[in-house]
Amino acid sequence: MPVVASRGPLACMLLAACVASPRPDRCEYGDRCEHDDRFEYDHGGIIRGDRTRRELALVFTGGEFGEGTAEVLGVLRERGVQASFFLTGAYLAVPEQRAQVRRMVADGHYVGPHSHGHLLYCPWDERARSLVDEATFRADLLANVAELRACGALPPGAPIWFVPPYEWFNREQVAWAARLGITLVNFTPGSGSNRDYVPETDPRFVPSTRIRDGILEFERAAPDGLCGFLLLLHLGSARVDKMHAQLGPLVDALVARGYRLLRIDELLDADAGARAAPRGAGRAGPRGPP
Repeated sequence: MPVVASRGPLACMLLAACVASPRPDRCEYGDRCEHDDRFEYDHGGIIRGDRTRRELALVFTGGEFGEGTAEVLGVLRERGVQASFFLTGAYLAVPEQRAQVRRMVADGHYVGPHSHGHLLYCPWDERARSLVDEATFRADLLANVAELRACGALPPGAPIWFVPPYEWFNREQVAWAARLGITLVNFTPGSGSNRDYVPETDPRFVPSTRIRDGILEFERAAPDGLCGFLLLLHLGSARVDKMHAQLGPLVDALVARGYRLLRIDELLDADAGARAAPRGAGRAGPRGPP
């Protein structure tokens, strides 16, 4: 375990997020990112919007677990806040959760794909090497789009934003998605919010109140706060201490600090699709597949 006692509070939080993450390279924020005038990228995928605007997107992923969905939607509705939900085939296979997807759409949230089969696209320790080919990637992602459309999401021709399974990908998947007219995005690292799925039996477990407080401490300490953030949370997990119980206080604190909470398409806007793959990784079209 690295010693952090001599580090400043922001450095400690960033390092703690890295140590707690089960996936390598997640928190090497900046040194693997390309920059342009509005967005930040990791391996060609957008990971942050405009740092100059006090706006962020709440991003929820749902897969094997989704028990917190109803409570999350209730909190958002009570506060008049819209968010973005990215769902796998396993999530959509549960009839009760398909009904929740229709509620997401009715409440005005963005609902997008998180892959049908939750495939691991590349090794944790060799990110440049793809474990799937383009045909497999395409079939899986389009199956996910189709099952979401069956629940009322993703109107044909509308822009599609995609969070990759495991939040892990390389430039090939960004380019493959772009050829389908789909823009690959990923969460903004640093806040430690993505630890909310780790169960109590795992040594990396962090209580949900500490995760909430850590997000707010990061916001206060970071030079640009959470401006442009894609703040990732999970709709469920195997843990007993559920993070969705902290969503209301978290949203209230962010609003009190002057943040606007937007859908991901509002945060990044439709023009971002063509910018999702710098360095020749391919260009996402302005519209999704028909």
